[in-house]
Amino acid sequence: MNPLLRWFHKLGSPPYFDRFAARWAPWGYGLGFLVMAVGLYGALFAVPADYQQGDSFRILYIHVPSAWMSMAVFGLMAVYAAIALIWRIKLCEILAMACAPIGAGFTLVTLATGSIWGKPMWGTWWDWDPRLTTELILLFLYLGVIGLYSAIDDRRAAARAAGLLAIVGVVLLPVIRYSVVWWNSLHQGQTIRMFGESSMDASMVWPLAWMVIGTKLWFLGALLARARADNLRREAGKAWVTEAQGASR
Repeated sequence: MNPLLRWFHKLGSPPYFDRFAARWAPWGYGLGFLVMAVGLYGALFAVPADYQQGDSFRILYIHVPSAWMSMAVFGLMAVYAAIALIWRIKLCEILAMACAPIGAGFTLVTLATGSIWGKPMWGTWWDWDPRLTTELILLFLYLGVIGLYSAIDDRRAAARAAGLLAIVGVVLLPVIRYSVVWWNSLHQGQTIRMFGESSMDASMVWPLAWMVIGTKLWFLGALLARARADNLRREAGKAWVTEAQGASR
């Protein structure tokens, strides 16, 4: 068997995944915070003020990575859910459901920072702009997945039902992405590209790159930690869980 395929099969074992997550989750958290700290320092102290927006533009270093992650996490959740529904892989159910609270957090940060940024730029905290409205719908979808998963006692049935909602909801992602193109919008069009030409000055891009990488590393740590906790709850009472808990004391 291919070594990568063999490792994937091993990862599907609850005891093996518990050890894997326990080992790598702290690394994700630690590296994520370190990388984001570098990006945040650059955003606050190294980058000059924008010639039009002044210092208020600096909030984009939190807003943009959070917005990208809000959509990326939902897409990943839908992929995990689809794999779980097709191949009945329990680990993918766990990972899909672990994505939901983290993605909801990123979406909430996106909406909050967007409102704070919008006040000086647009003169209002909120407008029923296509981009803002579709991002708000994304938050409701995340909350729907979380609520549906919590409402059903059978964990596997709950994960399948919530996963189906995630798969259906993924159609919203291209609507969010192209909302500023399809409709008249207060929200500016795409000016920042991590790859390819960007209309943002190059001196302002590098802290954003650090923030984007940092949020992904932090997400990896959070995903493993949440999935590990759910895995332990599902496996509660089994001998390996008792042994693991005893060893950690």
